[in-house]
Amino acid sequence: MVGSVRSRWRHRAFLRRVAHWRGSWRLIFLINVPLAIAVVAVSLRHVPETRDRSAERGLDIVGATLTAVGLAGVTWALIEGGERGATARVLSASAVGLASLAGFVVAERSVRHPMLPLEIFGSRQFTAANLVTLIVYASLSIMFFLLVIHLQQVLGYSPLQAGAAMLPVTGLMLALSARAGQLADRIGPRMPMTIGPLGIAVGLALVSRVQADATYVSNVLPGLVIFGLGLSLTVAPLTATVLAAVATRHAGVASGVNNAIARGAGLLAVAVVPGLTGLTGDAYHDPAVFASGFRAAMRISAALSAAAGVLAWLLIRNDAARRVDSRPAARLDGCHYCAVDGPPLATERNAADAPRPAA
Repeated sequence: MVGSVRSRWRHRAFLRRVAHWRGSWRLIFLINVPLAIAVVAVSLRHVPETRDRSAERGLDIVGATLTAVGLAGVTWALIEGGERGATARVLSASAVGLASLAGFVVAERSVRHPMLPLEIFGSRQFTAANLVTLIVYASLSIMFFLLVIHLQQVLGYSPLQAGAAMLPVTGLMLALSARAGQLADRIGPRMPMTIGPLGIAVGLALVSRVQADATYVSNVLPGLVIFGLGLSLTVAPLTATVLAAVATRHAGVASGVNNAIARGAGLLAVAVVPGLTGLTGDAYHDPAVFASGFRAAMRISAALSAAAGVLAWLLIRNDAARRVDSRPAARLDGCHYCAVDGPPLATERNAADAPRPAA
């Protein structure tokens, strides 16, 4: 009898949980599960394995720990500082985070297997490209984080409509990124990496003018189209420049560094900028207050992107299409399939026509 009652209670509790999740925004994260399964299946079947037998093996536990603690401490302090001010907990977290990041730099000079070989920053091109990445992705993250909220809170869009409103940016990226890479391969990355962020800035300036009575086609879409064009012109040349600026054996590390900087830039920008523009607490529920803060945030975002374009013009060289070394990839098992051996922006046709080392 008792077991039967417990069984019915558990069944009802399960149904309540199902009802709670039905239609919940949390379900969107389940989309990653089938995509991840598909990627694993395709990779196992079609992507040849590559190995660099000359690479050092080992895990940098100290570096990974210091990085995680450092980013967590600084980010938490920035977020909480915007809400609570300079409390003892905020200052303590900030101090721990900054000390951990400083310790990470020191540790990477002495550990046997550093996760971040600091010599790669000896390349001026690599450092400049990552600086542009930091500023551009800070700008992008502010826009993507706040615009969908603005469309819902100020213009009255549903969550689905707000998400669908961003599709033109995705479409432009899919259609134009490869062509932008080919263009940068021909003329060098300096011009695309200058014009692209400046185009992003223009698009953000237009988006900042979207008000409560705005229509999508007349007011929202033009800014998104210009933003998407600038983004398409920026991303492929930027990534290729980062990869080409280091030796072949550091290509994987360079890619990881660039991705970490992009994600970290977004994290810090989202933590800092809303607080600077008054978008804290109940501001997200007040359309008038949010609209004012949104305009200020978009102007900051546009200024950041414009600054990235200027820095690219001043610091990026046009020789990035050729790697800093010419060591053949034949030392990597099976790496006659590997793209890091040649110019990152080379087309598939050129890659197919290029001579390959004997097996």
